[in-house]
Amino acid sequence: MHSKLEEILTKAFKKLDYEIEAKVIKSKENNVDFQCDNLFGLAKEYHKAPFMIGEEVVDEIKKMDDFSLYFKSVEVAKPGFINMCVSDRFINDSLRNLMDKDMLGATLEDKTIVVDYGGPNVAKPLHVGHLRTAIIGQAIYNILKFKGNKVIGDVHLGDIGTQMGQVIYAILRDFPNHDFETINFDLDYLNKVYPEISALCKEDEEVKAKCLEITKELQDGDPNYKILWQKICDISIKDIKRLYDYLNVHFDLWYGEAIAYKQFPEMMPFIEKQGIIKEDDGAKIIDVSEKDDKVQIPPLILQKSDGAYLYATSDLGTIWQREKDFHPDNIIYVVDARQSMHFVQVFRAAKKAHIYEGSLEHYGNGTVNGPDNKPYKTRDGGALKLESLIEDVKNEFISLREENKNMAKEDLDKIVNAIIKFADLQNDLTKNYIFDIKKFSEVNGKTGSYILYSYLRINKLLFESDSKLSENIYNEADRSLRLKLLEVSMVIDQAAKERKPHYIAGYLYELAVTANNFYEVNKMSEASENEKNDYNIILSYNNFVLKTLLELLGIEIPKAM
Repeated sequence: MHSKLEEILTKAFKKLDYEIEAKVIKSKENNVDFQCDNLFGLAKEYHKAPFMIGEEVVDEIKKMDDFSLYFKSVEVAKPGFINMCVSDRFINDSLRNLMDKDMLGATLEDKTIVVDYGGPNVAKPLHVGHLRTAIIGQAIYNILKFKGNKVIGDVHLGDIGTQMGQVIYAILRDFPNHDFETINFDLDYLNKVYPEISALCKEDEEVKAKCLEITKELQDGDPNYKILWQKICDISIKDIKRLYDYLNVHFDLWYGEAIAYKQFPEMMPFIEKQGIIKEDDGAKIIDVSEKDDKVQIPPLILQKSDGAYLYATSDLGTIWQREKDFHPDNIIYVVDARQSMHFVQVFRAAKKAHIYEGSLEHYGNGTVNGPDNKPYKTRDGGALKLESLIEDVKNEFISLREENKNMAKEDLDKIVNAIIKFADLQNDLTKNYIFDIKKFSEVNGKTGSYILYSYLRINKLLFESDSKLSENIYNEADRSLRLKLLEVSMVIDQAAKERKPHYIAGYLYELAVTANNFYEVNKMSEASENEKNDYNIILSYNNFVLKTLLELLGIEIPKAM
C-alpha cells in the first residue's frame, strides 16, 4: 500500500514539474491514514509556500480517473502536509495481495552475511550481561535469513584468553603430580576457581605473571596445556549450549579465538607485505587514525613486545578466516557498546591491511539494568548468573496466579522465554533498559506474556473455511486491524535494514492491541454468516503474522496459558 501511494504522489509531483520521489508515512492524526511531508523540502527548492505546492498536488491527484479506487479523501493541511484517507476497496485489494505473498510481503535479499553474537568466555558461567548479545543477535540472524539471505551465525567463544591461563594455574595447583590425561574436574570446580584466581591475580603480582606466562605458552601450543584446555572447553561449552538452547539461541559455528590463532601464520606475513606495520618499544602496531577523527583513535596493537597476541589480533584473524571460508558481503557484530573503540580500530586495520573489503558493522548494545538503573548485579555486587535470572522470572510468573503452578513445563519454559526476550527486544538495542521482573511477567501491558495470550485467545475462535474475503469493512475496529496488518512488510524490511529487532517487537504489541480491540467490538457469536467468515479470515491472518514475527524474535507459542 505504501509503495502504491508513493507512486501516485510521485507521478503527481512530476506532472507539476517537481522533481522528487515522494515518501509516505503513517499518520498519527484521527481520521487520517497516511501523510506526505515532502512539501517542506520542495518549498525551499522552488521558493513557494508548502501549502501552495500541496494544493497543486492535491488538485492533480483528484483529477485521477480512478481516484475513488484509492482514496476516500486527500487534503492539504497547514503548514504543509498532504493528508490521505484510503478507500475500503484499496485496503481490501492490498490485503488480498499481501495474503498471497511469501515472506509477508518483505523484499527478497540475496547476500551472504556472518552474524557474530553471543561471545561468552569459556570457563566462566553465562551472566546477565550475555543476555542481550545472544537474543538480539539471534533475532537479527532470523530476520536476515527470513528475507532470503545466506546467514552464518558464529558464537565467537573467548577460548584462549587470560581466563584460560588462570584456570590452568588453578588446576596445576590443585592436582599436583597428576598425569594431564587423568586429571578430572567438573563445572562446579570451574565456576569456583575462576573467580578465585581472578581475584588473586589482582592481589599477587607473581600469580598474575605466572597466569600470563601459562596463557602465552598455551597460545604457543604447549601440548600439556592443550590437554587441559580441551577438557575445560568440553565441560564449559556443554553448559553454555544448555543455556543457549533454553533461550532458543543457536549458532551455525562454535568457533573461538583458538581458530583465529590458526590463521596467524598465513595472515601476519600478508599484513607485513602491506607496509602498514610500525614498531613501538618492540611491539607491532598499526596506525588507524584518520584526519577527520573528532576523538583520538589509538593505534591497534598487533603483537606485544614479548610476542604475545591480543584480542584485536584474534579479531583480525577471525575476519581473515571468514573471508577465506565464506566471502561474506557483510560481517555483523552484536557486541556490548562499550567495545565500540575496539571495533573502530579492528575495522580500520582490516581495511588498511586489505584483509576484507566488504561491510563490517558493529551494533553495540546497551546494558540490562536493575531497579537502580545500573547494570544488573547480585546482592553482593557480583554479576547475576543468567540461570539465576531465568529462575527468578519463572518463580515470579508462577507466583502471579494459582493456575500457573500447574502449567506444563514445556509451556512454562516458552512463556519465561517470551517474558525475557520481549522485555529486551522491545527496546532499541543501543539503549540501556531496566529489567522489572514483576512488570514484564504480567499478562497485560507491553509484555511477551500479553502477545502470547492475545494469540491464544484469538486462536480459540478460528475455524476452517474456504471462503474469500468480501468487499465489506464493517466498522472502525475492523478497518484499523486491516490497516495495521498492511504495515507488516515495511516493518520487517526496516528491522532488517537497520538491524533493529525492536521495530518488530513494537509492531507485535500494536498488532496485538488492535486485534484485541477488534475482538472486543466484533462478537463472533452475534455476527452474520458473511461477517463471521470475514472476521475469521482477518483474525487467521492476524495470528499467522503474530506467530511468524514471534518466531523471528526467537519466541515460541505455548499450547496454553
